[in-house]
Amino acid sequence: FLYLRSLSEKAAITDLLSKIDPAAFLEKFGSDVSALDTLIEAKTVTVAKLMEIAPAGVIDPTPFLYDTSFYTIAAAISVGAVAHAMIKPVDPKWYEKVD
Repeated sequence: FLYLRSLSEKAAITDLLSKIDPAAFLEKFGSDVSALDTLIEAKTVTVAKLMEIAPAGVIDPTPFLYDTSFYTIAAAISVGAVAHAMIKPVDPKWYEKVD
């Protein structure tokens, strides 16, 4: 589920970058946006740090980072509940006969 969170985090960072001035990004991180993957891997660029330079009115995506993980967990639980509901008693014809 951490994989799903990391995908959501990268998508949130990419979305935030579309709303941030490239000059402000360069000033804050000392690197161009083209080095984004390297900066993310080094934990230099995070959602929290991008929110510091984001314009007013930009919604913080942090509370939504685990949405895909929780949707996946809910789907797995639903499949398990349906499978559990489909369990029936074993037909007596399949019982082992004791002599």
